[in-house]
Amino acid sequence: MAPLIVAELYHFVETLAAEGITVLLTEQFAQTALAVADYAAVMTQGRVAMVGQPDDVADYMSAAYLGGSD
Repeated sequence: MAPLIVAELYHFVETLAAEGITVLLTEQFAQTALAVADYAAVMTQGRVAMVGQPDDVADYMSAAYLGGSD
């Protein structure tokens, strides 16, 4: 999607979350999703590999998807 539309979509997701509405978001740009998430799950090979707060899963996610160190 166009960057402007993505920004509007994420703003809308943040608005819903602020109202107490749970949103399940699947996003190819994981860092973008982690920026608005309260809780995150990392999937590898079709299985949930780690769950937690965005800051807690960020390093694992980078290692799993980008080949960084564990």
